[in-house]
Amino acid sequence: MENNPILSSLLGEVKGAIIHGYADVTVKNIILDSRKVLPGSLFVALRGTQVDGHQFITTAADLGAVAILCEELPEHVREDITYIQVEDSAAAMGHIAAAFYGHPSKKVKLVGVTGTNGKTSVATFLFQLFRALGYRSGLLSTVQNQIEDEVIPSTHTTPDAVALNALLAQMAARNCSHVFMEVSSHSVAQHRITGLHFAGGIFTNITHDHLDFHKTFDNYIKAKKGFFDALPKSAFALVNIDDRRGTVMVQNTKARVETYSLQTLATFKGKIISDTLAGMHMDINSQEVWFRVIGRFNAYNLLAVYGAAVLLGEKEEAVLTELSNLKSPPGRFEQFHSADLIVGIVDYAHTPDALENVLETITHLRNGNEQVVTVVGCGGNRDAEKRPKMAEIACRYSNRVILTSDNPRFEDPMDILDQMRKGVPPLDYKKTTVIEDRHEAILKAGLEAQPGDIILIAGKGHENYQDVKGVKHHFDDKEVLMEVFAKRAGN
Repeated sequence: MENNPILSSLLGEVKGAIIHGYADVTVKNIILDSRKVLPGSLFVALRGTQVDGHQFITTAADLGAVAILCEELPEHVREDITYIQVEDSAAAMGHIAAAFYGHPSKKVKLVGVTGTNGKTSVATFLFQLFRALGYRSGLLSTVQNQIEDEVIPSTHTTPDAVALNALLAQMAARNCSHVFMEVSSHSVAQHRITGLHFAGGIFTNITHDHLDFHKTFDNYIKAKKGFFDALPKSAFALVNIDDRRGTVMVQNTKARVETYSLQTLATFKGKIISDTLAGMHMDINSQEVWFRVIGRFNAYNLLAVYGAAVLLGEKEEAVLTELSNLKSPPGRFEQFHSADLIVGIVDYAHTPDALENVLETITHLRNGNEQVVTVVGCGGNRDAEKRPKMAEIACRYSNRVILTSDNPRFEDPMDILDQMRKGVPPLDYKKTTVIEDRHEAILKAGLEAQPGDIILIAGKGHENYQDVKGVKHHFDDKEVLMEVFAKRAGN
């Protein structure tokens, strides 16, 4: 990691920069929040969705910033400060942050995973697999960031470019050889991954999500595709060709394209032989393997992980041996069993496609007359189009449905539930209940279930909070489920 580099050394890959002032000033840190500026800081004026950083250039200057990265010069340009004027501050910041930290992504094998569903599972499985194979590894995911055994709390699917390069520099300094990260559509659109060097990219699938941010499905697809467009010739691009947009993702990539599939010929071909609550038996490239994780969606995840590991140079047999021991990441089809044989499943499914995948899996795993009870909600200040769809899917696959609050954020929970309720078919009104309080909803589902029933609690998975009006209150679906099971056991 460079220690207080000269500004000019950070601008090598920034195209079209106009420098006003001296480029030989020393930069002590890169700051996005003007309140955190210290003497010697480079302040980046970003245009955010809520706030425009250009409004705070004067504040940053008064606090001692030696340089300002901006798209427009302020009305009053100070002679004691260097201004770097660029077309896009976020894109330039990506390159500057990478240079400031000594291009850490070039010191590790960095693999990015993108898609609507499966990102966390694939990245986490890869992290677990490579550690099991004896490599020091890092993980950047929605659930958590991790360097070997050390867990670093995660706030976004992908951190900003400065925080991301700082984390990668830590990983490189601690001799990690491989790093696996989720790449969200936001991170591509907002240039959080600009300036990073990837050894490979994986595409899982794409369905409607994040339209609150991208506005149109085409924009969402373009953002995902942008990740593959930017991959270098030395990288691999591994895509799920059972998703009809898999080939679209790699139309313009310079990377080596490889494929995985359950349905057609591919570089990495899989077939499910059997799937039960105990595990899944698969054929992968003509080798039969038993896995502890279950469900068709996980069959795809395992194929992606297997393919990426082989493309990174690992031996097929060693990969499959270690993969057979892996467990699902927290909050991803995580199973719990009560003393009287009720199965509770906690899953992060918060898109229509993810919810359908989980419920289809549960349907295939049913042995007889077990009832399926689904507790589900939708997040506030997010894509509202999916709310009625989520309710309709829950009704289609479940014997009983309880619609409840998720993370309402700054919306009224009942408004969200009213929108969900519009998706409930008239024939399913009787089996659908609305309970705003999530604790009460899970309690009702658990206490009314009969031995053998399956309860799915969807939408929050690993999260241990509820976001209400900007405040995160402690709430953990798993804890409430355990409370229900204890009550059923009379404890």
